[in-house]
Formats: sequence, C-alpha cells, structure tokens
Amino acid sequence: MLSDLLFFVDRPDMADPLAQVVSLLHPTARFSKRVEGAGEWCVHREGEGEPFYVALLAGECRLTVDDQRPLHLQAGDFVLVPALRSLFNCSAGAGVDAVPELPVRLGDGWFRVGRQDGPAEVLMQIGHCQFESPDAPLLVSLLPQVLHVRGVERLATLVEMVGDESRSARPGREVVLERLLELLLIEALRSAAQYSDGAGLVYGLADERLAGALRAIHEQPEHAWTVASLAAEAALSRSSFSARFTQVVGVAPMEYVLAWRMALAKQLLRSQALTLEQVAERVGYASAVTFSAAFVRRVGVAPGRYGRVGT
Repeated sequence: MLSDLLFFVDRPDMADPLAQVVSLLHPTARFSKRVEGAGEWCVHREGEGEPFYVALLAGECRLTVDDQRPLHLQAGDFVLVPALRSLFNCSAGAGVDAVPELPVRLGDGWFRVGRQDGPAEVLMQIGHCQFESPDAPLLVSLLPQVLHVRGVERLATLVEMVGDESRSARPGREVVLERLLELLLIEALRSAAQYSDGAGLVYGLADERLAGALRAIHEQPEHAWTVASLAAEAALSRSSFSARFTQVVGVAPMEYVLAWRMALAKQLLRSQALTLEQVAERVGYASAVTFSAAFVRRVGVAPGRYGRVGT
C-alpha cells in the first residue's frame, strides 16, 4: 500500500517538488498520543511554529487553528498544521465561551478530556513533531497554513504507524519514525489539493498548467528563469501566468524561484564541500558576487559565514 510513497522518498535525486521540500525539512517526532473525549470539553494549545497533526478516528469535534475559520471534523478527517501558533480543539457542541481544560492521563500515550466516566464519544490521534532543518521557516512558507483532508484511509494508517512506533523501543526507532513522518507529510500534502482549498505549492502542483513551471524550477534551479520563460513552460501568456501563479501558489513566480534557490543554497553551504562559486552556479547565479549579495539580502548574513555557522 505504501510502495508508491516509498518511491518518492527513496529517490531524493528526483525533482519531485513535494518530496524535495519534505526531505529538506527533515521532520522528526516529538511525541504522539491517543486522546478520547466525552461530553463537552475544550483544549487550548499555544505553539512556537512547530508542526502539528490530528487524525480523528471516531466522533466529531471543532478545531480552530490560529486565525483560520473553525473546522468541523468528523471521523476519517486529517489535519496538518506545518507551523502551529495557537489551537483550540473543542467538542462539537461546546460553546464559544467554553473554558479550556487539561487532558487527564490514563496511561502511556493515552489521555481523556471532558467527562471522565462512561464510553468515549470522540477518539483522535494527535502528533507533535518538529522540522530539524534550519531552513524550516523558508520551506514552510511554500506550504498551506492548514491542510484539511477528508476520507483518505492511507493517512489514518500512517498515523497509526507513527503512534505505534513513537511508543516503541524497537531498534532503529528514530530512522523508522523519520521515514514514516516523511511519508505522512507527502501523502497529506498531495491529498490536500483534492480535498481542500487554499494557496501553496500543493495547489500549484494540482494545476496542470502551473505544475509544469514548478517542476521546471525544481529540475533546473540553475536556469536563468524569467516570468516569460516560466510562462512558456505553463503555455500561458506572461500576465495570465503571473496572476494565476500568485493566486494559486501564494507568492509571485520569481519570489518562489528565489525562495527555492535560497533553500538549496543553504543546504549546499552546510552539507557539501563546495566553493562559493560552485554553490552560486548550482542555484542560478552568474558569479559568487551576485549570489552573495542576494543571499545577504534574503538571509541576513554572508554565505561564507552562514556555511561556517551551519556546520
């Protein structure tokens, strides 16, 4: 069932934009827990920009993330928040003035909210993870703020596997968790465009015209891209392409090109023994001087200094 997902993750050389972004983010698990609820309840959580996900296994609830509109979740729903700042998770019937409470621990990785006696009315698997990449804010900016996916059974399977592995002490646990999280993120991201609305990379890849331009950027970051040449990849006029790209992806075409080049440059500066000239060439700059100037404007430090600090 997971073979097609494994194909993407096991081929980092392929210019699949979703796989590239997730691989660079380097997701790792903090913890996963099972939460059940009954009656009226409300839980509030503050975040610092870390990833959060919830899979509703039974029942229904109301989830509000940051300043987004409330989501009414039902069994089979999955929500991914790449950078959580604030979250309210409440029973479907809870009032707007419901007082948040702390979940009660029932056992290892198992909690309950609301009425403590009687059968559970809601069951969910909640995960808190983190992106190890120092480029996470830049990469997360390419993703939707909230992904809400409904009725994708393979997501529930992956969530169950992450939860089981996070509570285990089996050999290779960290490696397995990292791979499972990559699979979970890729599946959630590529499912989002089918089941939800928003702006971001996943929606651009679902647009048959824009997908060609996005893949071209990822396949050839060193190319001297312009709005006109990218519009040609999409078989659109320059003005139509620019407006459509900005609306669907959430940023202007050349801003996306710059963001992706800088993400790659930061990775190359940290992980490979390349000269400044070689890094500049690989990310589309004619000289180390022009690359350094662009890098300083975007990152705030010189590339040579960033490379030393990053390692």
